[in-house]
Amino acid sequence: MLTVFLATFAIFALVILGMSLGYIVKRKTLQGSCGGIGALGLEKVCDCPEPCDARKARMAREQKLNQNRIV
Repeated sequence: MLTVFLATFAIFALVILGMSLGYIVKRKTLQGSCGGIGALGLEKVCDCPEPCDARKARMAREQKLNQNRIV
């Protein structure tokens, strides 16, 4: 019984290690397989007329990064 537990734990640890190495190497954000709510053509989840301050700051950072990007 303990052998099965240790083997299962080792397999899960290797999978998590492999996923983390892939994330570190590619430097991509994690995302869903279907593209999330952006695939539906929606900008945001809530019905607020104006985005919150945190979203405004994130959008400004993304715009700044896109301006500095070399294509």
